[in-house]
Amino acid sequence: MIFMPASPDRAPRYLLAGIVGVLIVAGYASTLWLYYPGAKTWDAKYVYQDIAKGFYGDWQSPVMTWLWGLIDPIAPGSASMFLLIATTYWLGFALPSLALAVRGDRWALLPPFLALMPPAFVFVGTIWRDVLSSSCWLIAAGIAFIVAERPSPIRIPAQLLALALVVLGVLLRLNALLAAPILAAYVIWPDRFAWRRTVLAYVPAGITLFLGVQVVYYGVLGATRQNALQSIMIFDLGGISHFARENQYPVEWSEVENRQLLDSCYQPTEWDIYWRLEPCEFVMHRIEREKGLFGTSAIPKAWLLAMARHPIAYLEHRSAFMWNFLAGSNLTMWVADIEHPPERIFQDRPAFTALVSLHDALKPTPLFRAGSWLVLCLAVCWFGWRWADTREGAFALGTCGSAVIYVLSYYPVGVASDFRYAYWAVVAGLVGAVVAAAPSRSLQGEIEGRSGYCFGAAGSDAAVQDL
Repeated sequence: MIFMPASPDRAPRYLLAGIVGVLIVAGYASTLWLYYPGAKTWDAKYVYQDIAKGFYGDWQSPVMTWLWGLIDPIAPGSASMFLLIATTYWLGFALPSLALAVRGDRWALLPPFLALMPPAFVFVGTIWRDVLSSSCWLIAAGIAFIVAERPSPIRIPAQLLALALVVLGVLLRLNALLAAPILAAYVIWPDRFAWRRTVLAYVPAGITLFLGVQVVYYGVLGATRQNALQSIMIFDLGGISHFARENQYPVEWSEVENRQLLDSCYQPTEWDIYWRLEPCEFVMHRIEREKGLFGTSAIPKAWLLAMARHPIAYLEHRSAFMWNFLAGSNLTMWVADIEHPPERIFQDRPAFTALVSLHDALKPTPLFRAGSWLVLCLAVCWFGWRWADTREGAFALGTCGSAVIYVLSYYPVGVASDFRYAYWAVVAGLVGAVVAAAPSRSLQGEIEGRSGYCFGAAGSDAAVQDL
């Protein structure tokens, strides 16, 4: 039988943390090399144009406009926001990894490599608020994980910073309201996860966040209301019309238009088919431009009436959308050059071209299906439940539990099926899976520390059972 002193050697732990740091820096550098100055989407272009106009609208997050305007002098254009996204992304993976490293857990080396997985990494170079909000939430969870067992003078300020990042994530992506209370509860109580207090805090936290959004959007920033919620209603009215076989919009159509509306127009993919895509853009043309009904009470009234009359058709429509979102082949990596259509961005970079080829090869696989990451997060929650009284289990439940709610929130409010809408589930699932596996090793180390020696596999197993 081999005996080994169990007293921790600090040098290997710091060496492990140093290796993690090198991996994170290398990953960050590779991100800048591949993507700088970032890929601008149409949404990003409109937000950047609003900065120049000094306009804040609530169709896109006005906080995104304000934040981008604040940092834009650092590197004008897409580069400033790209640098922020890339920095927060790698910091989000670094914090839990370093927390594992300083206690000597070799699995700390895994998160920096998981950060390079295509379902997460191919989005880092794109100016999308989904990536920034998810990175902010990952940083918030990492901060809470690090300070879970620290004294109050360190812990409380860190928790306040983490809560501010949770709020920022909500301000960037409003449907995060439904998931944020779970993550906020973890940040407040990071040493263990208790469902009872989380459930009791859920509604008050949700109401507080909702009111906070109103104050920031319309009080502090003075954002213009652009009736984004009515895009959901337009989509739902089209879906209900299709499944109920009866027009639900508060306007009349020609015979040809009505036939198109009930048959060929509907796709459970996005509301854009009624807004700007041929041949069914006539819907919003009639509602908005000819009748001037978009933004008025006529749309909510028609929506409520349609759901009351045809609840089954509504559920059929929403279920069809959700299935497509979870299992369909949807928009993933952004490669379009919006300034020079139909060219592709970074065509002169062989490494980026290779990354696109890898993405294209993997896109038909479950890696680029939102449902796969929902399943992973559910599995992490199931596994983490066994360790809910530990900081590792609390991290797993706080991150992946909120990710489950986040993805499911698209059932009632989703208007498009892009894979990026499940991005929080991707990064939460990757990091949460690693941390969820840690309590067993942490517990083993505690047992060995109490005994003073490692007794080999048989002795360790017996000690675990005794404890």
